[in-house]
Amino acid sequence: MSLTIPTTFSKALSNPKLNNQFTPKSRTQIVCCSSNEQTQSPSKTPPLQAFSAALALSSILLSAPLPAVADIAGLTPCKESKQFAKREKQSVKKLESSLKLYAPDSAPALAIQATIEKTKRRFDNYGKQGLLCGADGLPHLIVSGDQRHWGEFITPGILFLYIAGWIGWVGRSYLIAIRDEKKPTEKEIIIDVPLASRLLFRGFIWPVAAYRALVTGELIDPSV
Repeated sequence: MSLTIPTTFSKALSNPKLNNQFTPKSRTQIVCCSSNEQTQSPSKTPPLQAFSAALALSSILLSAPLPAVADIAGLTPCKESKQFAKREKQSVKKLESSLKLYAPDSAPALAIQATIEKTKRRFDNYGKQGLLCGADGLPHLIVSGDQRHWGEFITPGILFLYIAGWIGWVGRSYLIAIRDEKKPTEKEIIIDVPLASRLLFRGFIWPVAAYRALVTGELIDPSV
């Protein structure tokens, strides 16, 4: 069997113009990369910053108001309680009756008007925060451990413990700082204000300082 190829077709294949059309062109690709991403590993977050961020996030989540639900027997959401609304009207009405006794632009009238605004704002905040009211129309705090009511007790409790610990840690640091003085008792009576001011600002990180002192053994006096 023989195969005959026309000369015109072979000439067309040998034509450089056609070869350029059928020859695939090479594509160049440019890849950009940052040397910092390859050579440097992601920086690790310091433990103190991570702890502070976690504490702030948990405080925000716990203090965020949740929709009020009457899940406790005998309690209803304050914004739906008739007794709660009645108490608000009575408080505002009593202040407005006192307001009529003074001239509109007098100092007592302005003070009473400001008190009226504060009273309305307080009742409005109680309703927005999702608190539950009893039959007496007063808000009740739920401290049974229900997660839906953690913001009513957990956040204020943490703030109380932090402030109490801050005061105690600053006082402890002050007593340690003056115990080597010639008259330490005198400085307990007459406070050294510059020294106390420095220790006051250092006391804001008392949880970290207390943990460090516990690890190093400086938190408890071994001689006691």
